[in-house]
Amino acid sequence: MTSMLMNSLRNCPVNCAWAVQFAARSLSTSSQMHATAKSKKSLAKPGVKNMVLVEGVRTPFLLSGTSYADLMPHDLARAALQGLLTKTGISKDMVDYIIYGTVIQEVKTSNVAREAALGAGFSEKIPAHTVTMACISSNQAMTTGVGLIAAGQCDAIVAGGVEFMSDVPIRHSRKMRKTMLSLNKAKTLGARLSLLGSIRLAHLNPELPAVAEFSTAETMGHSADRLAAAFGVTRQEQDDFALRSHGLAKKAQDAGLLSDVISFKVPGKDIVSKDNGIRPSSKEQMAKLKPAFVKPHGTVTAANSSFLTDGASAVLIMSEEKALAMGFKPKAYLRDFVYVSQDPKDQLLLGPTYATPKALERSGLTMDDIDVFEFHEAFAGQIMANLKAMDSDWFAQTYMGRKTKVGTPPMEKFNTWGGSLSLGHPFGATGCRLVTTVAHRLQKEGGQYGLVAACAAGGLGHAMVIEAYPQ
Repeated sequence: MTSMLMNSLRNCPVNCAWAVQFAARSLSTSSQMHATAKSKKSLAKPGVKNMVLVEGVRTPFLLSGTSYADLMPHDLARAALQGLLTKTGISKDMVDYIIYGTVIQEVKTSNVAREAALGAGFSEKIPAHTVTMACISSNQAMTTGVGLIAAGQCDAIVAGGVEFMSDVPIRHSRKMRKTMLSLNKAKTLGARLSLLGSIRLAHLNPELPAVAEFSTAETMGHSADRLAAAFGVTRQEQDDFALRSHGLAKKAQDAGLLSDVISFKVPGKDIVSKDNGIRPSSKEQMAKLKPAFVKPHGTVTAANSSFLTDGASAVLIMSEEKALAMGFKPKAYLRDFVYVSQDPKDQLLLGPTYATPKALERSGLTMDDIDVFEFHEAFAGQIMANLKAMDSDWFAQTYMGRKTKVGTPPMEKFNTWGGSLSLGHPFGATGCRLVTTVAHRLQKEGGQYGLVAACAAGGLGHAMVIEAYPQ
């Protein structure tokens, strides 16, 4: 596929200037849009319950190894849950079910949803379970909750996600693990001494958590670099998009738009109240960085990639009927959603390209109908490659079985409050941030429809249509 894409897509019209031309005026554009509210049709369907997002919160997203370094994952998840309780005022007994997403699990709290819920003071009678679906784990948590409500099993669920990269499980080598398990079963001193004598220095080599795809043995960063090359995405395009993300995130943070962020008192440390990975830079500084994955000629660097992040998120989802009966004013409707999967080798990060048209078609919408776009930014090259794929009739016809291209989002509507490159990307928590951000942007800008899209390891992808709740 790579050579075919190189020849056919290198000159796609998604270029550097197009990708950044609205960076300087995105926030002012948003304020202008707020004055003119949309009046499009509602996406409500006869006989189908309306699902609403009542509220969404998250802890500040921090660079791993900083203020959260001495905590555990359930500490962050608990903080998010407590923040949600405080912000909504909902009784802990009124929630029917709790679902959390995570990727790299802490072995002591494998069902982190349950441990965090108990720690946050929820009733022990409320079931909770944990899901994992790579970078769309909290998306899966939310849609699982939507399914429970649609099936009549629940009226109110809490979904969320957490990731803690400051302390990840590091295992002994397999040979060492086998020896230790055998030692535990040995019944005589002689047997134990024999096993101890079999240990060699090589047995002590640890196994670090794999950052590579199990099916392909390729790291995501390496795959992103190949994808960028296949679509002709230049280093400058990637650096410029990363600069845009950090610049917009800084403006949104300074303007107080990131209202989903709750303050968190870290035990033994100060109160943390804002993301610490937002770092506007310059083209000159970014150009100095060397390739991080494909050396020496790759284009993906540490600066145009999302960084290892600690953080947690939580949302309250209800049926509209239940929310209104309890006196809540919902933020948004959660409408149609899809999950997709592609070749994990050559199309690992193209989930948004495949998921977007399917979600739109299920809702009877087109790209022109969408007022707010929030796409997960794993890598700047991944975003730019998706935009080029979405703008290519050839790609749509050759790989997607479609007659025409999907079309690209206008950049004045795209990730205008920053994204994962700048705000951070706690793998299991990002999905809830995306959905909450769409709801807040629709309120702020007066739009009616929003679209969330994300890629994930394994060649997976997700998209969801969100509709503003009438104000």
